[in-house]
Amino acid sequence: MKIITRKGQIELLSGLHIGGGDDTMKIGGIDNQVIKDVNTDKPYIPGSSLKGKMRSLLEWNHRLVGYGDGGVFHSGLLEKIPQPDKEDALNLLKLFGNGKSDKNFAQITRMSVGDALLSQEVFDRNLKTSEAKYENVINRQKGTAENPRQTERVPAGVKFDFSIRIKVLEEDDEAAFKAMVEKALELVENDYLGGNGSRGYGRVAFTNRSWSE
Repeated sequence: MKIITRKGQIELLSGLHIGGGDDTMKIGGIDNQVIKDVNTDKPYIPGSSLKGKMRSLLEWNHRLVGYGDGGVFHSGLLEKIPQPDKEDALNLLKLFGNGKSDKNFAQITRMSVGDALLSQEVFDRNLKTSEAKYENVINRQKGTAENPRQTERVPAGVKFDFSIRIKVLEEDDEAAFKAMVEKALELVENDYLGGNGSRGYGRVAFTNRSWSE
Protein backbone atom coordinates (compact mmCIF):
# COMPACT_ATOMS: atom_id res chain seq x y z
CA MET A 1 0.00 0.00 0.00
CA LYS A 2 1.06 3.57 -0.62
CA ILE A 3 -0.53 6.86 0.32
CA ILE A 4 -0.77 9.70 -2.17
CA THR A 5 -1.71 13.26 -1.28
CA ARG A 6 -3.47 16.00 -3.19
CA LYS A 7 -2.66 19.40 -1.73
CA GLY A 8 -3.59 22.90 -2.77
CA GLN A 9 -5.61 25.96 -1.86
CA ILE A 10 -9.29 26.78 -1.87
CA GLU A 11 -9.72 30.38 -3.01
CA LEU A 12 -13.08 31.98 -2.27
CA LEU A 13 -14.55 33.74 -5.31
CA SER A 14 -17.63 34.77 -3.32
CA GLY A 15 -18.59 34.78 0.34
CA LEU A 16 -18.68 31.33 1.96
CA HIS A 17 -21.04 30.20 4.70
CA ILE A 18 -20.65 26.88 6.51
CA GLY A 19 -22.70 27.05 9.68
CA GLY A 20 -21.20 26.47 13.09
CA GLY A 21 -24.07 26.93 15.52
CA ASP A 22 -24.03 29.13 18.60
CA ASP A 23 -25.04 28.34 22.16
CA THR A 24 -25.91 31.92 23.01
CA MET A 25 -28.17 34.52 21.47
CA LYS A 26 -26.58 37.95 21.34
CA ILE A 27 -28.83 41.01 21.05
CA GLY A 28 -27.85 42.80 17.86
CA GLY A 29 -25.47 39.97 16.96
CA ILE A 30 -25.21 37.81 13.86
CA ASP A 31 -28.03 35.29 13.55
CA ASN A 32 -26.23 32.65 11.49
CA GLN A 33 -22.53 32.26 12.25
CA VAL A 34 -19.84 30.36 10.36
CA ILE A 35 -17.98 27.47 11.94
CA LYS A 36 -14.76 28.49 13.71
CA ASP A 37 -11.86 26.79 15.42
CA VAL A 38 -12.53 26.90 19.16
CA ASN A 39 -8.92 27.77 19.98
CA THR A 40 -8.20 30.46 17.37
CA ASP A 41 -11.75 31.73 16.70
CA LYS A 42 -10.87 31.66 13.00
CA PRO A 43 -13.08 30.06 10.32
CA TYR A 44 -12.15 26.81 8.61
CA ILE A 45 -13.70 24.45 6.10
CA PRO A 46 -14.51 21.05 7.67
CA GLY A 47 -13.14 18.12 5.71
CA SER A 48 -16.55 16.48 6.03
CA SER A 49 -18.18 19.41 4.20
CA LEU A 50 -15.78 19.21 1.26
CA LYS A 51 -15.86 15.42 1.09
CA GLY A 52 -19.65 15.29 1.29
CA LYS A 53 -20.03 17.84 -1.49
CA MET A 54 -17.54 15.98 -3.69
CA ARG A 55 -19.38 12.70 -3.19
CA SER A 56 -22.83 14.16 -3.78
CA LEU A 57 -21.80 15.78 -7.07
CA LEU A 58 -20.00 12.65 -8.26
CA GLU A 59 -23.12 10.57 -7.61
CA TRP A 60 -25.03 12.98 -9.82
CA ASN A 61 -22.28 12.99 -12.43
CA HIS A 62 -22.21 9.18 -12.66
CA ARG A 63 -26.01 8.90 -12.71
CA LEU A 64 -26.17 7.04 -9.39
CA VAL A 65 -28.67 9.25 -7.57
CA GLY A 66 -31.79 7.62 -8.96
CA TYR A 67 -30.86 4.19 -7.68
CA GLY A 68 -30.88 5.15 -4.01
CA ASP A 69 -34.24 6.95 -3.73
CA GLY A 70 -32.44 10.08 -2.56
CA GLY A 71 -30.17 8.33 -0.06
CA VAL A 72 -26.41 7.88 -0.19
CA PHE A 73 -25.30 5.40 -2.86
CA HIS A 74 -24.14 2.08 -1.34
CA SER A 75 -22.92 -1.39 -2.29
CA GLY A 76 -26.40 -2.89 -2.14
CA LEU A 77 -27.26 -0.91 -5.27
CA LEU A 78 -24.28 -2.07 -7.35
CA GLU A 79 -26.28 -4.91 -8.94
CA LYS A 80 -28.65 -2.36 -10.45
CA ILE A 81 -25.86 -0.43 -12.20
CA PRO A 82 -25.28 -1.14 -15.92
CA GLN A 83 -21.92 -2.76 -16.59
CA PRO A 84 -20.31 0.25 -18.35
CA ASP A 85 -20.95 2.43 -15.25
CA LYS A 86 -20.22 -0.20 -12.59
CA GLU A 87 -16.46 0.41 -12.41
CA ASP A 88 -16.97 4.11 -11.67
CA ALA A 89 -19.57 3.26 -9.03
CA LEU A 90 -17.22 0.77 -7.39
CA ASN A 91 -14.33 3.26 -7.35
CA LEU A 92 -16.61 5.86 -5.78
CA LEU A 93 -17.46 3.44 -2.95
CA LYS A 94 -13.80 2.57 -2.47
CA LEU A 95 -12.79 6.24 -2.28
CA PHE A 96 -15.62 7.66 -0.20
CA GLY A 97 -16.78 4.64 1.77
CA ASN A 98 -19.90 2.52 1.65
CA GLY A 99 -23.25 4.10 2.43
CA LYS A 100 -24.31 1.28 4.77
CA SER A 101 -22.99 -1.78 6.60
CA ASP A 102 -22.44 -4.68 4.21
CA LYS A 103 -20.52 -7.81 5.24
CA ASN A 104 -20.16 -8.77 1.57
CA PHE A 105 -18.40 -5.50 0.72
CA ALA A 106 -15.25 -5.53 2.83
CA GLN A 107 -13.55 -2.42 1.44
CA ILE A 108 -11.66 0.10 3.53
CA THR A 109 -12.36 3.74 2.77
CA ARG A 110 -9.45 4.94 0.66
CA MET A 111 -9.85 8.72 0.90
CA SER A 112 -9.59 11.08 3.85
CA VAL A 113 -10.15 14.82 3.56
CA GLY A 114 -8.60 17.06 6.19
CA ASP A 115 -10.04 20.27 7.57
CA ALA A 116 -8.96 23.21 5.40
CA LEU A 117 -7.34 25.91 7.53
CA LEU A 118 -6.63 29.51 6.62
CA SER A 119 -3.57 29.96 4.39
CA GLN A 120 -0.60 31.90 5.69
CA GLU A 121 -1.22 34.48 2.96
CA VAL A 122 -4.40 35.54 4.77
CA PHE A 123 -2.36 36.52 7.83
CA ASP A 124 0.49 38.04 5.82
CA ARG A 125 -1.94 40.33 4.00
CA ASN A 126 -4.00 40.94 7.15
CA LEU A 127 -7.20 40.00 5.33
CA LYS A 128 -10.52 40.05 7.13
CA THR A 129 -12.00 36.59 7.61
CA SER A 130 -15.57 37.53 8.49
CA GLU A 131 -18.32 39.72 7.09
CA ALA A 132 -21.99 40.21 7.97
CA LYS A 133 -24.35 39.78 5.03
CA TYR A 134 -27.77 41.36 5.56
CA GLU A 135 -30.72 39.49 4.08
CA ASN A 136 -34.48 39.83 4.20
CA VAL A 137 -37.71 38.69 2.59
CA ILE A 138 -39.62 40.97 0.23
CA ASN A 139 -43.38 41.28 0.82
CA ARG A 140 -44.83 40.62 -2.64
CA GLN A 141 -47.82 42.93 -2.17
CA LYS A 142 -46.22 45.84 -0.31
CA GLY A 143 -42.79 45.65 -1.90
CA THR A 144 -41.20 46.14 1.52
CA ALA A 145 -38.45 44.21 3.29
CA GLU A 146 -39.47 41.95 6.16
CA ASN A 147 -37.70 39.66 8.63
CA PRO A 148 -34.20 41.16 8.32
CA ARG A 149 -31.36 38.91 9.45
CA GLN A 150 -27.59 38.76 9.33
CA THR A 151 -25.61 35.84 7.97
CA GLU A 152 -21.89 35.61 8.64
CA ARG A 153 -19.67 34.75 5.68
CA VAL A 154 -15.98 34.34 5.00
CA PRO A 155 -15.41 37.03 2.34
CA ALA A 156 -14.17 36.55 -1.21
CA GLY A 157 -10.40 36.53 -1.61
CA VAL A 158 -9.68 34.46 1.48
CA LYS A 159 -7.74 31.23 0.88
CA PHE A 160 -7.64 27.91 2.76
CA ASP A 161 -5.10 25.09 2.51
CA PHE A 162 -6.61 21.69 1.74
CA SER A 163 -5.20 18.17 1.80
CA ILE A 164 -6.72 14.95 0.44
CA ARG A 165 -5.01 11.64 1.17
CA ILE A 166 -5.70 8.38 -0.66
CA LYS A 167 -4.63 4.86 0.28
CA VAL A 168 -3.76 2.94 -2.89
CA LEU A 169 -3.75 -0.83 -2.52
CA GLU A 170 -2.04 -3.21 -4.92
CA GLU A 171 -5.29 -4.07 -6.71
CA ASP A 172 -6.44 -0.44 -7.04
CA ASP A 173 -6.39 1.71 -10.17
CA GLU A 174 -4.43 4.76 -8.99
CA ALA A 175 -5.03 6.71 -12.20
CA ALA A 176 -8.79 6.18 -11.90
CA PHE A 177 -8.74 7.35 -8.29
CA LYS A 178 -6.84 10.51 -9.23
CA ALA A 179 -9.16 11.21 -12.15
CA MET A 180 -12.22 10.85 -9.91
CA VAL A 181 -10.82 13.27 -7.33
CA GLU A 182 -9.96 15.81 -10.04
CA LYS A 183 -13.46 15.49 -11.52
CA ALA A 184 -15.00 16.01 -8.08
CA LEU A 185 -13.00 19.20 -7.52
CA GLU A 186 -14.02 20.45 -10.97
CA LEU A 187 -17.67 19.80 -10.15
CA VAL A 188 -17.40 21.72 -6.87
CA GLU A 189 -15.85 24.64 -8.75
CA ASN A 190 -18.76 24.63 -11.18
CA ASP A 191 -21.32 24.38 -8.37
CA TYR A 192 -20.69 25.76 -4.87
CA LEU A 193 -19.43 24.87 -1.42
CA GLY A 194 -21.32 25.38 1.83
CA GLY A 195 -24.82 26.82 2.13
CA ASN A 196 -26.95 29.31 0.21
CA GLY A 197 -25.37 28.53 -3.15
CA SER A 198 -28.51 29.64 -5.00
CA ARG A 199 -27.87 33.13 -3.60
CA GLY A 200 -24.34 33.25 -4.97
CA TYR A 201 -22.51 31.98 -1.89
CA GLY A 202 -19.70 29.45 -1.97
CA ARG A 203 -18.10 29.97 -5.38
CA VAL A 204 -14.56 28.58 -5.08
CA ALA A 205 -11.46 27.76 -7.11
CA PHE A 206 -8.95 25.02 -6.29
CA THR A 207 -5.50 26.42 -7.01
CA ASN A 208 -1.82 25.48 -6.60
CA ARG A 209 -2.72 21.80 -6.78
CA SER A 210 -0.16 19.00 -6.75
CA TRP A 211 0.06 15.26 -6.14
CA SER A 212 2.76 13.74 -3.95
CA GLU A 213 3.60 10.45 -2.25
